[in-house]
Amino acid sequence: MKEKLLGSIEAGGTKFVVAVADFDFNVKELTQFPTTTPEETLAKVVNFFKQFEVASIGIGSFGPVDVTVESKTYGHVLNTPKADWSGFDFLGTLKVAFDIPMYFTTDVNSSAYGEYTKGSARGANSVVYFTLGTGVGGGALQNGQFISGIAHAEMGHATVIAHPEDTYAGDCPFHSNHCFEGLAAGPTLEGRTGIKGEKLPRDHKVFNFISYYAGQIAFNTFVNMAPEKIVFGGSVLQESDMPKVREYFKQFNNGYVVTPDLEELIVRPSIENNGSATIGNFGLALKELKEKEGSHSLPSGFITN
Repeated sequence: MKEKLLGSIEAGGTKFVVAVADFDFNVKELTQFPTTTPEETLAKVVNFFKQFEVASIGIGSFGPVDVTVESKTYGHVLNTPKADWSGFDFLGTLKVAFDIPMYFTTDVNSSAYGEYTKGSARGANSVVYFTLGTGVGGGALQNGQFISGIAHAEMGHATVIAHPEDTYAGDCPFHSNHCFEGLAAGPTLEGRTGIKGEKLPRDHKVFNFISYYAGQIAFNTFVNMAPEKIVFGGSVLQESDMPKVREYFKQFNNGYVVTPDLEELIVRPSIENNGSATIGNFGLALKELKEKEGSHSLPSGFITN
Protein backbone atom coordinates (compact mmCIF):
# COMPACT_ATOMS: atom_id res chain seq x y z
CA MET A 1 0.00 0.00 0.00
CA LYS A 2 1.32 3.43 -0.96
CA GLU A 3 1.97 6.04 1.74
CA LYS A 4 -0.81 8.60 2.00
CA LEU A 5 0.46 12.06 1.10
CA LEU A 6 -0.64 15.68 0.99
CA GLY A 7 -0.65 17.56 -2.31
CA SER A 8 0.22 21.14 -3.21
CA ILE A 9 -0.54 23.11 -6.36
CA GLU A 10 1.08 26.54 -6.62
CA ALA A 11 -0.59 27.87 -9.75
CA GLY A 12 1.22 30.89 -11.13
CA GLY A 13 0.59 32.85 -14.28
CA THR A 14 4.02 31.82 -15.56
CA LYS A 15 4.54 28.38 -14.03
CA PHE A 16 2.88 25.71 -11.92
CA VAL A 17 4.72 24.08 -9.01
CA VAL A 18 3.22 20.78 -7.83
CA ALA A 19 4.44 18.70 -4.91
CA VAL A 20 3.55 15.95 -2.47
CA ALA A 21 4.63 15.65 1.15
CA ASP A 22 4.07 13.48 4.19
CA PHE A 23 1.85 14.68 7.02
CA ASP A 24 4.78 16.53 8.60
CA PHE A 25 5.18 18.53 5.36
CA ASN A 26 8.42 16.81 4.33
CA VAL A 27 8.47 17.09 0.54
CA LYS A 28 8.63 13.73 -1.20
CA GLU A 29 8.57 14.98 -4.78
CA LEU A 30 8.24 18.35 -6.48
CA THR A 31 8.15 19.43 -10.10
CA GLN A 32 7.25 22.48 -12.14
CA PHE A 33 6.19 23.27 -15.67
CA PRO A 34 5.12 26.34 -17.68
CA THR A 35 1.56 27.63 -17.47
CA THR A 36 0.05 27.10 -20.92
CA THR A 37 -3.61 26.43 -21.72
CA PRO A 38 -5.87 25.28 -18.86
CA GLU A 39 -6.42 21.87 -20.47
CA GLU A 40 -2.75 21.17 -21.11
CA THR A 41 -1.60 22.49 -17.74
CA LEU A 42 -4.22 20.65 -15.68
CA ALA A 43 -3.48 17.41 -17.57
CA LYS A 44 0.10 17.65 -16.31
CA VAL A 45 -1.15 18.33 -12.79
CA VAL A 46 -3.41 15.28 -12.86
CA ASN A 47 -0.68 13.03 -14.27
CA PHE A 48 1.68 14.12 -11.50
CA PHE A 49 -0.72 13.33 -8.65
CA LYS A 50 -1.84 10.03 -10.13
CA GLN A 51 1.60 8.65 -9.27
CA PHE A 52 0.80 8.90 -5.55
CA GLU A 53 -1.82 8.07 -2.94
CA VAL A 54 -2.93 11.65 -2.29
CA ALA A 55 -5.30 12.20 0.64
CA SER A 56 -5.97 15.92 0.13
CA ILE A 57 -4.75 18.81 -2.02
CA GLY A 58 -4.19 22.47 -1.23
CA ILE A 59 -4.37 24.87 -4.18
CA GLY A 60 -3.09 28.43 -4.30
CA SER A 61 -3.89 30.08 -7.63
CA PHE A 62 -3.09 33.25 -9.51
CA GLY A 63 -6.17 35.37 -9.83
CA PRO A 64 -8.55 36.79 -9.54
CA VAL A 65 -10.35 33.63 -8.45
CA ASP A 66 -13.65 32.88 -6.73
CA VAL A 67 -12.90 31.60 -3.22
CA THR A 68 -16.44 31.94 -1.84
CA VAL A 69 -17.61 28.38 -1.19
CA GLU A 70 -21.31 29.28 -1.54
CA SER A 71 -20.80 30.92 -4.94
CA LYS A 72 -21.90 29.27 -8.20
CA THR A 73 -18.43 29.97 -9.61
CA TYR A 74 -16.46 28.81 -6.56
CA GLY A 75 -13.11 27.46 -7.70
CA HIS A 76 -13.20 29.30 -11.03
CA VAL A 77 -10.61 31.70 -12.39
CA LEU A 78 -12.40 35.00 -12.94
CA ASN A 79 -11.68 37.73 -15.49
CA THR A 80 -7.90 37.59 -15.97
CA PRO A 81 -5.52 38.84 -18.67
CA LYS A 82 -4.03 35.32 -18.80
CA ALA A 83 -5.12 33.94 -22.18
CA ASP A 84 -7.76 31.16 -22.09
CA TRP A 85 -8.02 31.08 -18.28
CA SER A 86 -10.91 33.52 -17.71
CA GLY A 87 -13.92 31.56 -16.46
CA PHE A 88 -12.02 28.28 -16.21
CA ASP A 89 -13.38 25.85 -13.60
CA PHE A 90 -10.04 25.08 -11.95
CA LEU A 91 -11.33 23.26 -8.89
CA GLY A 92 -14.11 21.44 -10.74
CA THR A 93 -11.64 20.05 -13.26
CA LEU A 94 -9.51 18.59 -10.46
CA LYS A 95 -12.58 17.21 -8.69
CA VAL A 96 -13.42 15.16 -11.77
CA ALA A 97 -10.00 13.51 -11.57
CA PHE A 98 -9.74 13.11 -7.77
CA ASP A 99 -12.57 12.54 -5.31
CA ILE A 100 -10.67 13.85 -2.29
CA PRO A 101 -10.83 16.96 -0.08
CA MET A 102 -9.33 20.09 -1.67
CA TYR A 103 -8.77 23.60 -0.36
CA PHE A 104 -8.87 26.37 -2.98
CA THR A 105 -7.53 29.87 -2.37
CA THR A 106 -5.23 32.54 -3.79
CA ASP A 107 -1.50 32.04 -4.18
CA VAL A 108 -0.74 34.81 -1.71
CA ASN A 109 -3.11 33.29 0.85
CA SER A 110 -1.19 30.04 0.51
CA SER A 111 2.06 31.89 1.19
CA ALA A 112 0.51 33.62 4.19
CA TYR A 113 -0.61 30.26 5.57
CA GLY A 114 2.84 28.77 5.00
CA GLU A 115 4.56 31.49 7.01
CA TYR A 116 1.81 31.28 9.65
CA THR A 117 2.24 27.50 9.91
CA LYS A 118 5.98 26.96 9.60
CA GLY A 119 7.65 30.30 8.91
CA SER A 120 8.35 33.74 10.29
CA ALA A 121 4.77 34.17 11.59
CA ARG A 122 4.66 30.82 13.37
CA GLY A 123 3.09 31.19 16.81
CA ALA A 124 1.31 34.45 15.90
CA ASN A 125 -2.47 34.67 16.04
CA SER A 126 -2.66 37.25 13.28
CA VAL A 127 -0.57 37.84 10.17
CA VAL A 128 -0.76 39.90 7.00
CA TYR A 129 1.42 38.73 4.12
CA PHE A 130 2.35 40.79 1.05
CA THR A 131 4.13 39.49 -2.01
CA LEU A 132 5.97 41.93 -4.29
CA GLY A 133 6.79 40.31 -7.62
CA THR A 134 5.34 40.64 -11.10
CA GLY A 135 2.25 41.89 -9.30
CA VAL A 136 1.49 42.74 -5.69
CA GLY A 137 -0.94 40.79 -3.54
CA GLY A 138 -1.83 40.41 0.09
CA GLY A 139 -3.52 37.96 2.40
CA ALA A 140 -4.53 38.08 6.06
CA LEU A 141 -5.10 35.44 8.74
CA GLN A 142 -6.72 35.68 12.16
CA ASN A 143 -6.64 32.61 14.43
CA GLY A 144 -5.97 30.35 11.47
CA GLN A 145 -8.82 31.70 9.32
CA PHE A 146 -8.44 33.88 6.25
CA ILE A 147 -10.00 37.31 6.55
CA SER A 148 -12.27 37.95 3.57
CA GLY A 149 -15.78 39.03 2.71
CA ILE A 150 -17.64 38.75 -0.57
CA ALA A 151 -14.34 38.15 -2.39
CA HIS A 152 -10.65 37.73 -1.66
CA ALA A 153 -8.64 40.81 -0.75
CA GLU A 154 -6.91 42.93 -3.40
CA MET A 155 -4.39 44.59 -1.08
CA GLY A 156 -2.01 45.32 -3.93
CA HIS A 157 -4.41 47.96 -5.20
CA ALA A 158 -4.69 49.88 -1.95
CA THR A 159 -4.05 53.60 -2.41
CA VAL A 160 -0.60 54.94 -1.53
CA ILE A 161 0.94 58.41 -1.61
CA ALA A 162 3.79 58.79 -4.10
CA HIS A 163 7.27 59.51 -2.77
CA PRO A 164 8.04 63.23 -3.28
CA GLU A 165 10.93 62.38 -5.63
CA ASP A 166 9.21 59.57 -7.52
CA THR A 167 7.89 60.93 -10.82
CA TYR A 168 7.00 57.50 -12.26
CA ALA A 169 3.59 57.45 -13.96
CA GLY A 170 2.78 54.04 -12.48
CA ASP A 171 2.36 50.60 -13.99
CA CYS A 172 -1.24 49.78 -13.02
CA PRO A 173 -3.68 50.09 -15.96
CA PHE A 174 -6.50 50.88 -13.52
CA HIS A 175 -4.86 53.17 -10.95
CA SER A 176 -1.60 54.37 -12.59
CA ASN A 177 0.59 55.72 -9.76
CA HIS A 178 -2.12 55.76 -7.11
CA CYS A 179 -1.90 52.16 -5.90
CA PHE A 180 0.72 49.97 -4.24
CA GLU A 181 1.09 47.61 -7.21
CA GLY A 182 1.35 50.46 -9.69
CA LEU A 183 4.38 51.83 -7.84
CA ALA A 184 6.02 48.79 -6.21
CA ALA A 185 5.60 45.71 -8.41
CA GLY A 186 8.61 44.21 -10.18
CA PRO A 187 7.93 45.77 -13.61
CA THR A 188 8.07 49.26 -12.09
CA LEU A 189 11.82 48.83 -11.57
CA GLU A 190 12.51 48.50 -15.29
CA GLY A 191 9.74 51.00 -16.00
CA ARG A 192 11.60 53.67 -14.06
CA THR A 193 15.17 52.82 -15.10
CA GLY A 194 15.06 50.85 -18.35
CA ILE A 195 17.04 48.13 -16.54
CA LYS A 196 15.62 44.85 -15.29
CA GLY A 197 15.28 44.80 -11.51
CA GLU A 198 17.66 41.87 -10.95
CA LYS A 199 20.44 43.86 -12.65
CA LEU A 200 20.01 47.00 -10.56
CA PRO A 201 22.37 47.56 -7.60
CA ARG A 202 20.53 47.40 -4.30
CA ASP A 203 21.62 50.94 -3.40
CA HIS A 204 19.80 52.35 -6.44
CA LYS A 205 17.26 54.98 -5.39
CA VAL A 206 14.42 52.98 -6.93
CA PHE A 207 14.64 50.51 -4.03
CA ASN A 208 14.33 53.41 -1.63
CA PHE A 209 11.02 54.24 -3.33
CA ILE A 210 9.84 50.65 -3.01
CA SER A 211 10.79 50.63 0.68
CA TYR A 212 8.83 53.86 1.12
CA TYR A 213 5.69 52.26 -0.31
CA ALA A 214 6.19 49.07 1.70
CA GLY A 215 6.63 51.09 4.89
CA GLN A 216 3.51 53.07 4.05
CA ILE A 217 1.40 49.98 3.36
CA ALA A 218 2.73 48.35 6.53
CA PHE A 219 1.62 51.39 8.54
CA ASN A 220 -1.80 51.38 6.87
CA THR A 221 -2.09 47.67 7.62
CA PHE A 222 -1.15 48.11 11.25
CA VAL A 223 -3.59 50.91 11.97
CA ASN A 224 -6.35 49.03 10.12
CA MET A 225 -5.77 45.53 11.50
CA ALA A 226 -3.02 45.61 14.16
CA PRO A 227 -1.57 42.20 13.22
CA GLU A 228 1.20 40.55 15.18
CA LYS A 229 3.24 40.00 12.01
CA ILE A 230 3.52 41.79 8.66
CA VAL A 231 5.51 39.68 6.20
CA PHE A 232 6.92 40.98 2.92
CA GLY A 233 7.65 38.20 0.43
CA GLY A 234 8.53 38.19 -3.26
CA SER A 235 11.70 39.11 -5.08
CA VAL A 236 11.41 42.90 -5.23
CA LEU A 237 12.33 43.50 -1.59
CA GLN A 238 15.24 41.78 0.13
CA GLU A 239 16.37 41.52 3.73
CA SER A 240 18.76 44.44 3.18
CA ASP A 241 15.77 46.69 2.40
CA MET A 242 13.89 45.93 5.59
CA PRO A 243 15.60 48.56 7.81
CA LYS A 244 14.37 51.25 5.38
CA VAL A 245 10.88 49.75 5.34
CA ARG A 246 10.77 49.89 9.14
CA GLU A 247 12.15 53.43 9.20
CA TYR A 248 9.47 54.63 6.79
CA PHE A 249 6.86 52.87 8.93
CA LYS A 250 8.10 54.93 11.88
CA GLN A 251 7.90 58.14 9.87
CA PHE A 252 4.31 57.46 8.81
CA ASN A 253 3.37 56.51 12.37
CA ASN A 254 5.00 59.66 13.75
CA GLY A 255 4.80 58.34 17.30
CA TYR A 256 1.03 57.89 17.20
CA VAL A 257 0.35 54.23 17.90
CA VAL A 258 2.37 51.96 20.17
CA THR A 259 3.88 49.05 18.24
CA PRO A 260 5.94 45.98 19.04
CA ASP A 261 9.63 45.99 18.15
CA LEU A 262 9.55 46.70 14.41
CA GLU A 263 12.20 44.05 13.74
CA GLU A 264 9.71 41.54 15.13
CA LEU A 265 6.63 43.10 13.52
CA ILE A 266 7.83 43.67 9.93
CA VAL A 267 9.71 40.68 8.60
CA ARG A 268 10.70 38.66 5.56
CA PRO A 269 9.59 35.04 4.98
CA SER A 270 11.74 32.39 6.65
CA ILE A 271 10.74 29.30 4.64
CA GLU A 272 13.62 28.53 2.30
CA ASN A 273 13.64 28.26 -1.51
CA ASN A 274 10.53 30.43 -1.94
CA GLY A 275 8.53 27.55 -0.50
CA SER A 276 5.96 29.50 1.54
CA ALA A 277 3.07 28.74 -0.81
CA THR A 278 3.92 25.04 -1.10
CA ILE A 279 4.15 24.61 2.67
CA GLY A 280 0.97 26.64 3.05
CA ASN A 281 -0.84 24.40 0.60
CA PHE A 282 0.19 21.31 2.56
CA GLY A 283 -1.18 22.97 5.69
CA LEU A 284 -4.44 23.85 3.97
CA ALA A 285 -4.74 20.35 2.54
CA LEU A 286 -4.34 18.92 6.03
CA LYS A 287 -6.82 21.43 7.45
CA GLU A 288 -9.41 20.45 4.82
CA LEU A 289 -8.80 16.75 5.40
CA LYS A 290 -9.40 17.11 9.14
CA GLU A 291 -12.60 19.10 8.57
CA LYS A 292 -14.05 16.82 5.90
CA GLU A 293 -13.01 13.37 7.06
CA GLY A 294 -11.95 13.74 10.69
CA SER A 295 -9.03 12.20 12.57
CA HIS A 296 -9.74 8.65 11.30
CA SER A 297 -8.26 9.68 7.92
CA LEU A 298 -4.90 10.64 9.41
CA PRO A 299 -1.89 8.34 9.73
CA SER A 300 -1.69 6.23 12.86
CA GLY A 301 -0.05 8.17 15.67
CA PHE A 302 -0.39 11.52 13.91
CA ILE A 303 -0.89 14.41 16.35
CA THR A 304 -3.81 16.63 15.31
CA ASN A 305 -3.07 19.70 17.41
